[in-house]
Amino acid sequence: MKTRLVISLIIIHFIAFQAKAQLFMTQGGETSFFSETPLENISALNKQVAAIINTSTSEVAVRIQNVAFHFPNKLMEEHFNENYMESEKYPNSTFKGKIQEVIDFKKEGVYDVSAKGILEMHGVKQERVIKGKLTVGKEQLTFVGNFDVKLADHKIEIPTLVMAKIAESLTVKNHFVFTQKK
Repeated sequence: MKTRLVISLIIIHFIAFQAKAQLFMTQGGETSFFSETPLENISALNKQVAAIINTSTSEVAVRIQNVAFHFPNKLMEEHFNENYMESEKYPNSTFKGKIQEVIDFKKEGVYDVSAKGILEMHGVKQERVIKGKLTVGKEQLTFVGNFDVKLADHKIEIPTLVMAKIAESLTVKNHFVFTQKK
């Protein structure tokens, strides 16, 4: 129910700026992250990521519910939400930006893309460039991309006691399959 509301708000945002927009969206995008240290590896997966691309303007918006990340260990999930992401205070992480390359969304193919915009995580906004591959198909778009996030850049504090178990930088992977909103 919350996901539908989020998608509706994102769509309204884009429609307000572009009445004849070509919108492609997903409610089931996947975002995962991985932290590797000599003491412990930590991974999580979120399969409920909402994202939208306006092919008329090349604008992109992504909203991730932090509590939808699932870990192999429930205790890790609890610590992630309560101690690190403070998910009650900061329920979502978002990216709003624009694809920098000129893409012919009517021509099937695979394109190297970079979206420049604002990544907001843990209440901290940072300008970022997210790079990846965009595949344009007959009726869908697929985006696959990876980037690193330094926890300190988003004021995510790691207690000294567990610092050796959590990497200072996490690798974030995204896989979104968009279908056209009719």
